[in-house]
Amino acid sequence: MLTTTIEQDLLRLERAFWDSIVSKDSAVASRLTAERSLVTDAQGVTEVSRQTIGPMLQAGGWTLKRYEFSDVTVLTPAADTVVIAHHVHEELEVDGQALTLEANDASTRVRQGGN
Repeated sequence: MLTTTIEQDLLRLERAFWDSIVSKDSAVASRLTAERSLVTDAQGVTEVSRQTIGPMLQAGGWTLKRYEFSDVTVLTPAADTVVIAHHVHEELEVDGQALTLEANDASTRVRQGGN
């Protein structure tokens, strides 16, 4: 169970990002993505930015229908940096076919400009 305000805030941000994937809300996803970010998934490693995350969400062929986090862990390695890692159950549609994935995920967030 997450106990600190930092942990709760970070989980709220992580859920907001994943919710933007479900709703394909490019504006929210862009706001929550750094100017340069790395995404790792079953296809490999991809560099994304605030400008490229939106078109990625709008690309056809896949839709994240639902997700659920478990085993959430948060670390604060520096005053301006937090890391969240968790297991995620994903329910997707890929090329018209239902797909369920169990995966592990991590995000690192660095406070910039007081935000």
